[in-house]
Formats: sequence, C-alpha cells, structure tokens
Amino acid sequence: MSYDRYVAICKPLHYTTIMSQAICRRLISGCWILTLFLIVPPLGFVLTLEFCEFELDHFACDSKPILKASCTDTSLIEEMAPYCSAFILLVTLSFVFWSYGSIIRTILGFPSAQEKKRAFSTCSSHIIVVSITYGCCIFIYIKPSAKDEMSSNKAVTLLATSISPMLNPFIYTLRNKQVKSALNDLLKKLLPLGPHR
Repeated sequence: MSYDRYVAICKPLHYTTIMSQAICRRLISGCWILTLFLIVPPLGFVLTLEFCEFELDHFACDSKPILKASCTDTSLIEEMAPYCSAFILLVTLSFVFWSYGSIIRTILGFPSAQEKKRAFSTCSSHIIVVSITYGCCIFIYIKPSAKDEMSSNKAVTLLATSISPMLNPFIYTLRNKQVKSALNDLLKKLLPLGPHR
C-alpha cells in the first residue's frame, strides 16, 4: 500500500504502467515468501513441544500463549521469535519509511497548498492503519518473554486482529465526499441543532 501511494504521488503519469497486476502479484508473493521463510523455523520447534495445559489463556492461537502452555523448555524459541519478528517489522517498516519519505519530499515541492492538502489526505488513512498495525505488532511480538502476563497482550491483539480491520472501511471511506455528506446528514437527523419550528 505504501508503494502504491508512492507511485500515485511521486510518479502519477506512470502509475498504470508501474502498478500493473504482475507487479502487484510480485509484491504480495514477496511478502508471503519472506514471512514464510521466517516463520517456518520457529514453527518447526513449536511442533516438537510437549504441552501440560490444553487451554490457552488467549482468544487467538498466537505464539506466546502456546509457549506459555508448554511444559518443555521454550527458551530457544523465545530467543528466536523476537529476532524473526524484529527482522520482518524492520524490513517492512523501513520500506514504508522510504516510501513516505519520498512522498513527503514530493508533496513539499508542490506549488499550491490545495495540492499539498489533497496529497496528504490521500496518504493519511494508510498512515493511520500502518501506525495501529505496527504499534500493536511491536508491542506483542518484540517483548522478552512468553511467560509474561498475557492480559495486556490480549487487549492489543484484539486491537490488531479485530478493531483495526473493522475501522479500515471507516478510515478509508471518510475521505470520500459522498460518505462525508451522508454522515453529516445522518448526524443532523440524529442530533437536531437549533430551535424546532
């Protein structure tokens, strides 16, 4: 998404040729392949664990609750998981920073304030989603021990897995003029302002 915004703002005349279906498939495939290469080694170790508890203190089947339920030594996996998570987060986050750094440089070069405002509004929804997602992932996965208290992770996992995706339609559509107009009309009906006649 950040690359899409980069191409749309920094190379608008070449957008249709650069963001072809083949490029989109390559970007998605690259993300999946990189993630699988980093997830498979820790998963191989998790599959060899023995479990004392068969009830997870979590609402999702995430790595830390699984490690907490194990009665075998999980120190190797606990050491490996933050490095894999940090690698994925840093690589993707550096790409997002590069994209938005280029976007900001391009936007600041626009001559009119109206063009700058329009370009920034194009990126604002994606920046909100990225901030929520990366903030949650950093909090959940780059912490020292799986034996830590899970209650804070449950709330953040709920934000990352449920609330953030539910907010996406609102975040992305509130830029749309028709949606803003419909929302204003609804609010006027629900909250009548001024004296009734």
